Amino acid sequence: MAAVRSEFLKIMQERGFLHQCTDLEGLDKQLLNSTVISYNGYDPTGPSLHIGHLFPVMLQRWYQKCGHKPIVLLGGGTSKICDPSGKTEIRKQLTGAEISSNIKTIEGVFGKYIPGAIMVNNAEWLEDIKYIDFLMNYGHHFTINKMLTMDSVKLRLEREQPLTFLEFNYMLLQAYDFLELCKRYGCTLQTGGSDQWGNIVNGVELIRRVLGKESFGMTCPLIMTSSGAKMGKSASGAVWLNADMRSPYEFYQFWRNVEDADVVRFLKIYTELPMDEIARLEKLQGSEINEAKKVLAFEATKLCHGEKTAMESAETARQTFEEGAAAEGLPTITLPRTRLAAGIPAFALFKDAGLAASGSEARRLIAGGGARINDEKVESDQQVVNLNSLSTDKTIKLSAGKKKHVLVVVAD
Repeated sequence: MAAVRSEFLKIMQERGFLHQCTDLEGLDKQLLNSTVISYNGYDPTGPSLHIGHLFPVMLQRWYQKCGHKPIVLLGGGTSKICDPSGKTEIRKQLTGAEISSNIKTIEGVFGKYIPGAIMVNNAEWLEDIKYIDFLMNYGHHFTINKMLTMDSVKLRLEREQPLTFLEFNYMLLQAYDFLELCKRYGCTLQTGGSDQWGNIVNGVELIRRVLGKESFGMTCPLIMTSSGAKMGKSASGAVWLNADMRSPYEFYQFWRNVEDADVVRFLKIYTELPMDEIARLEKLQGSEINEAKKVLAFEATKLCHGEKTAMESAETARQTFEEGAAAEGLPTITLPRTRLAAGIPAFALFKDAGLAASGSEARRLIAGGGARINDEKVESDQQVVNLNSLSTDKTIKLSAGKKKHVLVVVAD
């Protein structure tokens, strides 16, 4: 890849953020000579962002730290259309009330990572579009021939999977977003994941045709783990950024348990550790790699939940795994005393605690010897857990393997 001179692009290259750029040399010159306004879009399709969104969020964080101005575009309008990129079927359509609620719950994440960023909702202009006027003004800038070559469209057609006309419109609206942000804020750079490349190029071209202005598009690669899993998911579900949907301790444990081959790559992307410190950690071998994982877990949790919470999560993990204690800070479930007094089969309790997705999975966990109650192996899936199972601190510690733990707390 060509050498760059601007601080931002140097960081993007050395940390693995830079994948594609419409004009790398031209963008490098702009970033060297002026403050550039850029945007990245996030459709509020859920009540929280997850770690799959963190790649572009960290990109915007570095952009701001390098002295440029990031715009966070919340897709209050486009989330009603549903982006077909990377999807094999249409998303469930959300109501306006659901979208508004989601926006409220995810806005705080950006305040942590990109404080002071310009926050914009594209519903401001998309909901007032007059369809005939939109087609007359911009429709002739898009050809069906080119739209059919976009990966989001081509893959669906090749697999003979339905692609609705609703979804087909998404790329037009995203291009229009870029045009509108260019008019309103002087925004001349759009960033996003590589699955957005076609949509981004459309926006660059639309700005050139309508305004006669130069703009740029840049993508980061889609992140997969070394085992091929999509970033953002774990065995127990999505790794949410909101603490009420994924506890800080569980968030910490996700990073603590990443595959050895991913540690250095994730340190570059998801932390702000200096590159020389990352190079030092990269030299660790064998069991010493666990020290690098602890650093990754602490630094990633600090950015998302604050330093105090990261320290508490690290201490909880230390007590749990190094001292075998049922430490405070573990994920908890609360059971009525009456239910526990009646007795609960072990497999049902493990399912209710979220340590197994189903009763069958819980039975297999127990049969395989991976289930423990208060650090004692569960011998049978019908083993009864009751008030006599409470430890001295009036809790019951459930463990699935060595890394997943839940405390059962009794409510009177």
